[in-house]
Amino acid sequence: MKTPCRLPHLPSALAFTLFLAACSTTKVDWHSRVGSYTHDQAVVDLGPPDKSAKLSDGTVVADWLTRRGRSGGTMGMYYGPAYYPRYHGYYPVAPYDYDPPSPDYFLRLTFGPDGKLQVWKKFVR
Repeated sequence: MKTPCRLPHLPSALAFTLFLAACSTTKVDWHSRVGSYTHDQAVVDLGPPDKSAKLSDGTVVADWLTRRGRSGGTMGMYYGPAYYPRYHGYYPVAPYDYDPPSPDYFLRLTFGPDGKLQVWKKFVR
């Protein structure tokens, strides 16, 4: 009599696959939106822009913050034993980790006088 084939790792593999599918984000293809995507759609999708300007010809240039940077600095202090007379304990020795600053990431969309997307660009500041 044959024993049935068991797949002991199937539930964990299925859960891992579902986890990866849930974590994946779809990237926006901005090239395909040029000429058809409107400023109103951008406000609905991305929220109000962080900065925007309307030019004299009716063109609107709008910037959205897509990822906030960090200011950086030390992450903590290392405390070591003290060997000074009349002092027994720990004292700060040196920073043990340095977190470098990172920039802010922006998306700039330029809409023509008709309100449709003309140019897009990602940049850091």
